Amino acid sequence: MAFRSFFLKAAACAAFAFSALAAPSLRAEPAAAKPFTTSVPHVFLMDADTGTVLFEKGADDLVVPAATVKIMTAELVFHALVKGRLHLDDEFTVSDHAWMTGGAPARASSMFAAVHSKISVANLLRGLIIVSGNDAAIVLAEGIAGSESAFAKLMTQRAHKLGFNHLTFTDVWGRDDPDQRVTARDMAELSAYVIKTYPQFYKWFGRRDFTWNKIHQYNRNPLLAMNIGADGLKTGNVGKSSGYSLVASAVQNGQRLVLAMYGARTPKERAAEARKILDWGFRSFAMKTLFKAGEVVGSASMFEGTREYVPLLADAPIKVLVPRGATDPLTARIVYTGPIQAPIKKGDQIARLQVMRGKDRILSAPLQAAVSVGVGPLPRRAMDAGLELGIGMFRKYVLKE
Repeated sequence: MAFRSFFLKAAACAAFAFSALAAPSLRAEPAAAKPFTTSVPHVFLMDADTGTVLFEKGADDLVVPAATVKIMTAELVFHALVKGRLHLDDEFTVSDHAWMTGGAPARASSMFAAVHSKISVANLLRGLIIVSGNDAAIVLAEGIAGSESAFAKLMTQRAHKLGFNHLTFTDVWGRDDPDQRVTARDMAELSAYVIKTYPQFYKWFGRRDFTWNKIHQYNRNPLLAMNIGADGLKTGNVGKSSGYSLVASAVQNGQRLVLAMYGARTPKERAAEARKILDWGFRSFAMKTLFKAGEVVGSASMFEGTREYVPLLADAPIKVLVPRGATDPLTARIVYTGPIQAPIKKGDQIARLQVMRGKDRILSAPLQAAVSVGVGPLPRRAMDAGLELGIGMFRKYVLKE
């Protein structure tokens, strides 16, 4: 069956989130597969290339992030470097606060920066990423934003701008604060974004060790020594409230998986379950191509435009991973807020393709306008406005709660 017949074109004209439901559903090879289980309460596993969700459990529950917040701390620094507002050879001074709160006196994760010393951004990033230095995080925050709290606000704003609306930060290194919460889903997707956007800096997450102030320390990520293709990111723990957390990435045969897990009971459980989940993810799925790059997926209705519908396409192949031997059907829908208001330009992202396996959404891919659509003539605009008024009144008086 050709995949292009898998979807119905959008044909409704309503000013609310619109879905074009799939026609016949796709089935994987017929064979029963045992459901995967893990003892960790909050888990999200995704394929980094396609964005396919491979496994989730409590992935949208708000949890204590502990030191995994340093992924967002690093992202903000990476962003400033790319934008030219910061340079790797810039130097920041280690304040009394950074030394007392995050340095040697704190008896926690530290790069052991000397108080009042000056350290380059490059070395502070190494201290932050490789040995999870709380002092490195604070020095970077104070150097860039003036204080921890100011930098933490920037972290939250930046996360929300990137679309990770369930991430809220109140500090830069991961203390136990009831107002600082994340979800496994958003942390995995944030990490996938960091890996894709900053390859020149991401390599530091895979470094095994780092020496500063004559103190040699090893990376705290237990997966790096397991020979499973792991190359980052961060562990975390601030006591019973957080359990033992891990956000990790691994590559095998050119495929990258990103895993976020929170609430393991012990470091041993965290390492063992992470390895089990990644091993299962690499061996249990097969790739399916739904649409080629540039292929029309469907259409969206237009409002006050020169045409009634605009065709939608993806600028990259839309692929999805499906379980080997699974019988669950795949369905899909085109989702947008519509009808789309004219004018629009070719290439504007105006919709998303959502692919479902059972009740679980496993993929959400952006769709662009295949053509430009200008503003239509006055009679057409008047007709559309009348139709929209009628729909609005129908929603107000008939569909009201």
